[in-house]
Amino acid sequence: MKLSSERKITILYLLIYLIAALSIALHQPLYDTPPEFGNPPDEHSRYMVPLYICNHGTLPTGFEEELFSGGCKWTYGFYTLLPYMVQGYAMRFVNLFTDSPLALLYTARLVNVFIGFLMAIVVLKIGKKLFLNDNVRWLFCFLVTFLPQSLFLHTYVNPDSMCLLSTALMIYGILCGYEDGFSLKSSAVMTLGIILCALSYYNAYGFIVSMVLLFTAYFFKKEEGKLSFEWRPFLKKGFLIAGVVLLCISWSFIRNYVLYDGDFIGLETKENFIKSFGIARETFESRGESPLTMLTSTSFLPKVVISFIANYGSGTIYAFLPIYGFFLLLFLLGFAGLFFPGGDAVWLSDIPKGKRVFFHANMLFCIVMPFILLIKYAYSVDYQAQGRYIMPGVILIMGYLCHGLEKLPFLKMLDDRKRKVVFALLSASVVAALFIMIFANAMPVYNKTGVLG
Repeated sequence: MKLSSERKITILYLLIYLIAALSIALHQPLYDTPPEFGNPPDEHSRYMVPLYICNHGTLPTGFEEELFSGGCKWTYGFYTLLPYMVQGYAMRFVNLFTDSPLALLYTARLVNVFIGFLMAIVVLKIGKKLFLNDNVRWLFCFLVTFLPQSLFLHTYVNPDSMCLLSTALMIYGILCGYEDGFSLKSSAVMTLGIILCALSYYNAYGFIVSMVLLFTAYFFKKEEGKLSFEWRPFLKKGFLIAGVVLLCISWSFIRNYVLYDGDFIGLETKENFIKSFGIARETFESRGESPLTMLTSTSFLPKVVISFIANYGSGTIYAFLPIYGFFLLLFLLGFAGLFFPGGDAVWLSDIPKGKRVFFHANMLFCIVMPFILLIKYAYSVDYQAQGRYIMPGVILIMGYLCHGLEKLPFLKMLDDRKRKVVFALLSASVVAALFIMIFANAMPVYNKTGVLG
């Protein structure tokens, strides 16, 4: 059976993901490896949580001393636990056959590799909803999946990987819902995304707010100049989605409420726990300085941008400068292109203009909210200029970037063949940047240590 070109590219796309993700997951160290510190950020502390679940078969609280890492007097047991539960119980199953520490670590990491694989598939489906031009669509998929930092998040123990999958599911679900009137299938996809988001990463909660707003907005109808609201389908479908979501996530917040004296989220309890050891965090806020001072007196913004593109290890492994230059130029051109008319993107073009504007406003909110939360956290809790905190917006960022690229006048002037070559070269460059980052920048550091450090 002869494979179509679409099928060949799809297989290549998924193979590239697996080769790249497995290369990192199977080689990077777990514990601190000075002076390069090639280990992923905080993985050794996060890994304590699934390891506890593996050893005990139960969920830890944030107070468990077994979860302490070195002199660190707080644990990741206070945070959402679903990603660690999936890893921990997978490790518990593998533990039936082997006690190898390396096998258990690989199991935890491979859970996220698999989650990233699922996300790559969902991104393919999103691309088909957003772009009519296949060349632009494939560039979008490659940018989302093979941006070095995006792929990196699927290679070690963290909640970010499941969070990214949740955003993909929500975006795909809302796009399908606006096309089919929120059928059982599209509602189920969006519902699953909301559940995974609520139980994985607080930074992406803006997506949940937007899903509620966009779902509600869909049922506003304008006929003959009169605005009406379809209450019956809204309540019928809305109550079903809300009921399933609450049924699946309420256990986590109820558990926090019981364990942490009414603290549903658990983060306030975590901060108080840290203070109980006499540990005082010095922040810009505690020094009486303004957020503007933090943004202007430090390299906060450049660090965030650089680590959004490529920054492996504990923020210690950088790409070659041309790689940053390539992506920054692409971002500049793509977002400049948004101000030109035209383009072949779908972007729900068949819905009323008002709803379309509201949709894009919500997508912008989903991009900006993680950045606002990052600034708040860095200012008042713990200075962290890390691009991974704004990664929940990567699908939307790349979607708008690619839409801008296809609208650039000098690209629109090219004939179809030349334009196809340009986008193919851009996609190939993204893959090349990823492999250079892995094998030229990161792997030499990994090879200096054992996987367990």
